[in-house]
This record gives sequence, structure tokens and C-alpha cells, in this order.
Amino acid sequence: MVGLMAMTVEPATAGEVLASELAARAAAAREVAGKEPTWDLVLKRNSIERHKREKFPLDIINEIPDMAARGYEAVPEEDIVFLSWWGLMHDKPKVGTFMVRVKVPGGRALPHQLVALGHISQRHGKDYGELTTRQGIQLHWVRLEELPEVLGLIEQAGLTTAGGEGDTVRNVTSCPVAGVDRDELFDVSPLVAEVAKFFSGNREYSDLPRKHKYTISACPAQCNAPEIHDVALVGVLKEGRPGFAVRVGGGLSATPRLSRDMGVFVPAEPAQGVIEVLRAVTDVWQHDLRYRVSRVKARIKFMVDDYGPDGVRALVEERLGHRLEDGQAPVPDREDDHLGVHPQAQPGFVYLGVPVTMGWVRGEQLVALGELLGSFGGEARFTRSQNFIVTGVPEGKAAWLVGQLEAIGFEPRKSKLYARSVACTDHRFCNYSVSETKGKLKDILPELERRFGAEAVADLRVHIDGCPHACAHHWVADIGLQGTTATDPATGARLQAYNLRLRGRLGRDAAIGSPILRRIPTDQITEVLCRLVGSFLAAKAGRQGAYSFADFLAGRDDDELRAICAGEARAVGEKEALTKKALVRVPGMLLEATGGSDLLEVNGLSVRAVLGELQQRYPKLAEQILAPDGTVAASVNLFLGEDDVRSLGGLDAPVAPGQELTVLPALSGG
Repeated sequence: MVGLMAMTVEPATAGEVLASELAARAAAAREVAGKEPTWDLVLKRNSIERHKREKFPLDIINEIPDMAARGYEAVPEEDIVFLSWWGLMHDKPKVGTFMVRVKVPGGRALPHQLVALGHISQRHGKDYGELTTRQGIQLHWVRLEELPEVLGLIEQAGLTTAGGEGDTVRNVTSCPVAGVDRDELFDVSPLVAEVAKFFSGNREYSDLPRKHKYTISACPAQCNAPEIHDVALVGVLKEGRPGFAVRVGGGLSATPRLSRDMGVFVPAEPAQGVIEVLRAVTDVWQHDLRYRVSRVKARIKFMVDDYGPDGVRALVEERLGHRLEDGQAPVPDREDDHLGVHPQAQPGFVYLGVPVTMGWVRGEQLVALGELLGSFGGEARFTRSQNFIVTGVPEGKAAWLVGQLEAIGFEPRKSKLYARSVACTDHRFCNYSVSETKGKLKDILPELERRFGAEAVADLRVHIDGCPHACAHHWVADIGLQGTTATDPATGARLQAYNLRLRGRLGRDAAIGSPILRRIPTDQITEVLCRLVGSFLAAKAGRQGAYSFADFLAGRDDDELRAICAGEARAVGEKEALTKKALVRVPGMLLEATGGSDLLEVNGLSVRAVLGELQQRYPKLAEQILAPDGTVAASVNLFLGEDDVRSLGGLDAPVAPGQELTVLPALSGG
């Protein structure tokens, strides 16, 4: 008889035990999020994902010469949209000119780069440019046939537009005085450069579910707004070691979220280790098909909603194959926008913050600025508030520099009100915007100063957006305005108007703004804000000690604030209130079909019934939304609240009174 050999089982290694634990935690997180959809469902519901499967977006750059040869009118819209992966977007009107968005990592622009951008603007962009809220710069009026030359000149200057738009990692932002600020915890500028180099144009990270924004800083004031980024690395010292806390899930647009602390610590060195963590966070999101079904719920903020920060951490650690150290994101210890003159960390040098009204710059100014800074070895740092900071200024030359900047048309002595207030690109260029922004802000700010004095209003932040996309961050401003339309009661004509939001802020007590009034006509908005600011200053005058605009708002409920805005008038704008009808939100490029109205009140208890009334009242709009067979056209997405109607039952999806149905071109690059 043959004896049975004893079987031995090798004990699990420590690595195997860890892998099992990480997998179990990740599985528990996925169970909370529910069943993952299939690619078949993604491709059925998301036309952008279908187009990306047919053609890789970055490859469109090779087709630009052929596009130019065929002519703008012959280029399919989906190809035009794919140009956004290279920072190229339709200017308004759509006649063949483009906005060119240049990425400037950390906002750090060298003298020769300023000169190059200035020359490009002069030759191809009507001597015009705009500083952006992502520390970059964008040009306009560049014709299709000029794009190859313009992109080549930008590349020669050591810059890129790759990932300026589209489903990519966007420009990596930071504190604009990283590396020169005496109070920073440590210098992150080498890491910012490494991260930007790795992700820019990286095909592995150029087919994301939606846009993806990183910010990296060790600024104690957290001036780089980590609260509203998809992923924020927040500098911290742990037992003397430099590293980062990680915040995830911030973002604004029509569904604002503040980022949340993942509860980890990532050592600042080696840089490759930090990049691996960024990759893991991005990968667990981009490979989860839940966030490719609907464009409106594709951002990582919705993943954080579903999984929670602990669940996201579990997925990230499984992806990495190891645990991350525990940590906690610090709160800002001050407020600092780095305006004015400040000593640098380098002895013998100072930096100077320069307000740029509305973010407007001329090409000739960029050339002159680059030549000026090159004369003494300085640099420009673009800020998220559309200003710039000059670094490397020798002590004793600050006054000289102010004079030189004034000679080329900048206003370094301008009030902080202009430096802190922000407006988006405006309806002049943007196809989504329905109201003036930069021009309106240019009217509002001088009137505030005229009535109350520059010093009294210097600390206010007024942000104006022309549409719900919130590129100017109106949700987190002291005074946030979003463009809309209203009806003139006397003539019935459509007017530009603004929705007013208050109580928004970043920093220690970060908060999303609250809706106060809607549809304030453009000819009334300045007076409304003057009443509000006047009431604040009157309250402040009767107090001793610090008393901010936020303190003033905190001491009053919404009805009191509405009464202040109205003043002696019986009414101004409209109170944010529930309606008994469904609401249809219309983007700027379709306003001609509605007579200029961007928000329609429509009867109907289902999407089908709402669209049926639209066919009767606005047949041209219905033609843009519906295919010949009566279904929603493939070129359009319809969102009910935050959900694609295709996921809610299609045309039979129920619509409750007051619910908002948003019309958005499916090929919006975002």
C-alpha cells in the first residue's frame, strides 16, 4: 500500500497578506458604489466616447494641414472639437478663427517666452491676449491655416498647448512665488515642472473621462485654491519631513464641490513617487466606467461623492500595491495673494505683484515686458487671478521697475480690487456665454471705487461668469455673478442679466456661494452691488476691530440681503424660488433659436412632453435637439439635474416641477 505524502502549505508572505488586505478594502469600496457598467453601455450613451474610440484625439494635430487645405466649412464638427486637445477652441462667431490656450506650468514665464508670445499675438492674434485662471495665457483670432505655424512657434519657445482643453490633464498650477517666497514650507517648483512634463501630451492620460486639474503647492496661505481642484497636493511637514496631503474631488461648473482630504501623507521626494500617486488617483477614476457613461457626471468629484475619500484611498492603495502613510491636510494659516512688494527668500531680491485689469494684455506689452525682465534676469509668474508677479527684482530697483511697467501700459499701483476680481472670457469670444463679463466688470469696479473710495473696497472679490461653466469661479467669490437673460417688462425684449450668489469663499472657511437673486438686468446690476457694498461699509463703520464682508453676510439671512439689494425699489431681479413648471437651460450658441432666452419655463411631466412644447414654441431649438425620428439627436446631450436623460428612461423620464433640463452639445470639449 502506497502511503499518502503529507501536503504542506507555505505560509502567506507579508506581501501577499498586504495585497489581500488592500484588495478587500478596495472591493468593499466598489460594493458601496454599485455595479460597474459595460463598455457597450458607455458607447451607447456617450457620443464623445464613441468618437474617441474611432480616432485618438491627440492625433488630430496631424490633420490640421489637410483641414486648412479643405477649408474651415468642410471640417466635421467632431474634428474641430478634437482640436481642443491641443488647446484650440472655436472663437465666436464660428467663422474659422480659434482661441489658442497656452499652458504655463506654475505660471512661470521666462523673458524669451513672453517675447515669443507677444510676437505671436501681434502677427496672428490682433495684438490681444488674456491671462487665465489656470496661470496660462490664451490668444484669439488665429485662423485655421495659421495654426501649424503658431503651434510651432509656441513649441520653439519651450511651451505647449497640448492638454489646454479636452479630456486631459490641464495646466498644472501652483503658488506663483514658489521657490522665492520666504514663508513657503519648501520649494515645489522642480516637482511642478516634472509633473507637467510627464502628463502633458501623455497618451495614457489624454483619454480621460473629462478634464482633470492638478495643483501643487507648499504655500502656507494655499493661494492656489486646492479646494476647487480635482487633485491637490498640499504641502505639509510631518515630523520635519516635507511632503503632501492629498485632497480630491474639487470642481465648480454647474455642480460645485469642495475637495476632500484623503487622509494621507506623500513624501515630497523622490518626485517619481509623487507622480506615481498622481497616476494612481487618476487611474482609479479613468478606468472606472461609471464615470464614462455621462459627460455631466464624469469628473472625479462624482467618484468622491460615490466612494467617499476613504473609498478612493482604498482604490488608490490597491493600485499602488502598498499603503500610504496617514496624514491630514493643513488649513491655510493666512490669506495672501502676493500683491505688492515682498522680500524674496534669496537675499538682495524682492518680488512685485502687478494687477492686470480683466486679465487683458496686448502683444506689444508682452514683448516689452519680456525685454524688460530679461534686462535684469527677472521672471514673470502668472497668477490664478489673471495677474502677474515679477520675481528676481534687485533690492532698491522696485520703484524703478514700477515706472518701467507703467511706461509699457501696466498699472502696478492699481487697487487690489482689480487684482482680486475676475471675469471669464466673455460672450465676445465664448460660444457658451450669454452675458458680458469683462466689460461689465470694467464698469462695476470703478463705480465701487468712485462711491466708496479705493481703500474701502480693496479687499472685495467680484467674479463674473457668462454661463454655468464657472470658469471665473463665481461660486467662491465674495460677490459671484453668473450671466443669464431677462425680459424687459416694457418691451418684451430679451436683456442680458445676472444671477447673484453670496457667501462663497476659499481658505480657512471655504464655502460654495448661496443663490440670492436671479435675472438682475444688466442696467441694474451695478446699482444693486453698490447698495450691498454700501450697507456693508455702513455696518463696518459702526464697529471696532476687524469686520469683513463675510462677517457682514453671516449676520444677515437671505431675505435681509435681498431687501438690501432692492433698496427703495419694490423689487429687483427675481428671488430664487420653486416654479411649477419644468426649466430648460439653453447654451449661448443656441440662443438665436429662443429669441435670446437661456432659461425657459415649460409645461410637461416627462422629457417627451417638455420637448413637445418646445417643438410648438421654439421649433428651431427643437430641430437642434431632436433627430428626424423624434429621438434625441446624437449631437446633443440632455441632462435632468446631474443625470443624462438616457440613463433615466430616455424621453419617458419623469420631470418634476422646478427640475432643470440642460441642453448641451455632445461634442463640447469641456
